[in-house]
Amino acid sequence: MKIIQWATGNIGARSLRAVIEHPAMELVGVWVSSAEKAGRDAAELCGLDREIGVAATNDADALVALDADCVLYMRQGTDVYELARLLASGKNIVTTRGDFHYPPMMEPEARRRIEQACSAGNTSIYSTGSSPGFVTEALPIQLLSLSRRLDCLTIDEFADLGSRNSPQLLFELMGYGKPMREFHPAHAEHVKADFASSLAQIAVACGIAIDSWEAHGEYSAARETVEIAAGTIPQGSIAAQRITVAGICDGKPRLRFRANWYATDKIENDDWELRESGWRLKVGGDTPLDVGVTFPVAPEEYAAFTPGLTAHRAVNAVTAVCAASPGIRTTVDLPQVVANLGARNMDVDQQ
Repeated sequence: MKIIQWATGNIGARSLRAVIEHPAMELVGVWVSSAEKAGRDAAELCGLDREIGVAATNDADALVALDADCVLYMRQGTDVYELARLLASGKNIVTTRGDFHYPPMMEPEARRRIEQACSAGNTSIYSTGSSPGFVTEALPIQLLSLSRRLDCLTIDEFADLGSRNSPQLLFELMGYGKPMREFHPAHAEHVKADFASSLAQIAVACGIAIDSWEAHGEYSAARETVEIAAGTIPQGSIAAQRITVAGICDGKPRLRFRANWYATDKIENDDWELRESGWRLKVGGDTPLDVGVTFPVAPEEYAAFTPGLTAHRAVNAVTAVCAASPGIRTTVDLPQVVANLGARNMDVDQQ
């Protein structure tokens, strides 16, 4: 399959490397946003020590004109016009942008434009990643296949930021170490946009009644002064945040995602039950389950490890998306994503 990598940021660079090393893929183009990266060999942009003869470009027109089976779209921000051009030109798209998890919850004009482009190009587009994506769709589908009654599915995401030496991110953007305050509703609504649409496709497919989707955020203060990699978290200041997105029926949550992002686990809200980085999925119903997913990786290796959680699922989904019927595809209607982990010299019949 001929692949174009669209953007080479943190996630995009990992995706680019996966494509170059994939046994059934050929990289034919790379789009970059900066003039500094344009003209450089694709292998250099993802840390490989060899050249492959594919130069990055910021000329979108040239890439739209290329013959390719799929575009791995991982730029910052979603350009619906750009996506429509690619789809109409005959290129399928797998994206880590969260705009296409559940078409009925999309902005109507954007949905119309994308669906028209898919029809014109006989192509499909699919949003995926680790979260939202794998942990809010693929894994719950399998867990719920054991149930005949669901009371509530709760997905907790845990991110321990204490080892991250990023003062600007933690103290300025996320507000850790600042005096306690009310959580801004707009921040919770931003998270809701991606996660409610992801969970909504599960609700519809599994026949789980949802009256409304709600989101709220809250902070928790540090019980004591703590030193983290980025600096100091004073006692009583913001040390953790939790954002909850829930599908409500008859006043009770039926599907719930909670993002627990913390600079220290020494917080006043003991009932948050913070764990090491990873996920916890609790199924309440006639077949109760409590499933934990953690990452056996040293904190200093996280920066190199975590991009693959998002990028690799997107790369592995290319085969299913290219074979799908035209339109905006979802995890529910696609076949299971299966990774081809073979060597490049595999025979076609073995792939």
